[in-house]
Amino acid sequence: MHTIKRVFLLLLVLGIPGLTFAQKKLPEQSYQLITSGDGFVQSKNFYLLTLFQELPELKKILEKDAVLHEILRHKTELGSTALKNCGSDVLCYTRSVKLSEDEIHEVSNRLSGLFKPGQELEKLVKDHLIRSGCYGLYSALSSKEILIKAWEQDAKALNHIIEVYAEGQKPNYPAIDSISFNVKDKAYAELVATSIKLSVVPENTLFFEPSLRFAMLSLEINGRKDAADYEPMISTVNQLAITQIGQTNWNNYRYSVILVPGEGPEDKETELSAGGMLRCRLAAVQYQKGLAPFIMVSGGRVHPFKTRYNEAFEMKKFLINTLHIPETAILLEPHARHTTTNMRNCARLIFRYGIPMDKPAITSTSRSQSYYISDVVAERSKKELGYYPYKNGKRLSDTEMEFYPNTMSLQIDFDEPLDP
Repeated sequence: MHTIKRVFLLLLVLGIPGLTFAQKKLPEQSYQLITSGDGFVQSKNFYLLTLFQELPELKKILEKDAVLHEILRHKTELGSTALKNCGSDVLCYTRSVKLSEDEIHEVSNRLSGLFKPGQELEKLVKDHLIRSGCYGLYSALSSKEILIKAWEQDAKALNHIIEVYAEGQKPNYPAIDSISFNVKDKAYAELVATSIKLSVVPENTLFFEPSLRFAMLSLEINGRKDAADYEPMISTVNQLAITQIGQTNWNNYRYSVILVPGEGPEDKETELSAGGMLRCRLAAVQYQKGLAPFIMVSGGRVHPFKTRYNEAFEMKKFLINTLHIPETAILLEPHARHTTTNMRNCARLIFRYGIPMDKPAITSTSRSQSYYISDVVAERSKKELGYYPYKNGKRLSDTEMEFYPNTMSLQIDFDEPLDP
């Protein structure tokens, strides 16, 4: 899966005339992400499609376009036909709602044709796609090319969700992220048919909405809305710490945050693993020394398969209740599912919460993971994510390591829908 992903990223980024000489456009910390009316799962996975729906003037243009409307009509017709003819054939249903290569290409051509200097699509790119950083892999391209690559990425993400959580194809990490159903069970085909019925509805007005509705329903029935856990964090679990960020004199600290990567237990009854406890204690020592004003605990609902316990949330409870760290000093990052995304998501929150990006942070964790982060994870991230989410700094000890966050971490990961 990761090999296919790397090829896709290379096709999107490389081999484009003039790319080497183009200047990258940087995201802005002041930018406020727009959330979908359907919630954080959608907006985190499909930011462009969310903007198509949420920006009124742009939405009108797309709704009225005859070419795009014909694509919507055709997808609706395919779904309706599938309901009549597919019976217990799951793949027959999903073929009707997935986006074909021809359809993706047709939309790319039409968006290219609709793109005009100074008009809504160019404003979309300049005011949202670039400033958000969500499509940073394409930041060296022209505005029109950024738009097209963002659409192609979101389209591929739609198909990926359908392939994994409707068709039962293997995700990148099958042991923790697989489908929850037996796709050969006749009762499952009825679930898929019902999802198709709920997806090809008159309320759809944009060309991608049947596919989007079906993808979101597929995540929902699988109980895989992890990307929305604890959101909106700025007004819930991180509200007190964010208030404290605004009052922090960063010159008083050597580092911005102390990152604690989670370690999930392997049984469903254990709330916090022994490793998680010890990593919290290591971080608390550094916090008490005054090295950084904040501890960031990172980890989602990962181990074991479909656990109800969230690594970061349980570590935060341990820090507060057992180690007596004030809640105002704890930032929760409850979505990462791997060490690569512990690092990436930490960089994201540093950026989104207005913490200085030029100030180093540190990881505080077990010796083995600390060296894994310094020696392996950066290159692994390059292979799996397409970029380096951080740069190594100095090693402080066997359990502490400096790192510098990279704004490329804002890039959406199209084939990890539980933590995109």
